[in-house]
Amino acid sequence: MESLPDIARVVQLPDGTHVYVDPAHLPAPHSGPQVVHQHVHQAPPDRTVQRIALGSGVGAEAVAAGVYFGPLLVGVLTAMAANLALLALIAAVCAWGVVTVVKSVGGQDGKNAAKNITKARRR
Repeated sequence: MESLPDIARVVQLPDGTHVYVDPAHLPAPHSGPQVVHQHVHQAPPDRTVQRIALGSGVGAEAVAAGVYFGPLLVGVLTAMAANLALLALIAAVCAWGVVTVVKSVGGQDGKNAAKNITKARRR
């Protein structure tokens, strides 16, 4: 068996094998700034429901439709909720405007009408 130099290092090659390397034959280390490539990935979606559905006998097409249309449905419902919230805000502003105008323009009758509206809302 041939003896190895004391300075030999064990290096793992890309194919997974280990070899002895003499450091004198290695390329010189890079002296410039080190570039770090960082990849940020989203967490994979939770597939528990799909696994249960496949285990219970539902076909792969139904599971694929759930995977596709599930997030799509959430997006559509969120957009509808935002539209309804905006419409509710507009309705509240309009009602406030009507009550303010009735109070200021209507005199005593307007103030009484505004009080009646306020009482009706509290009931």
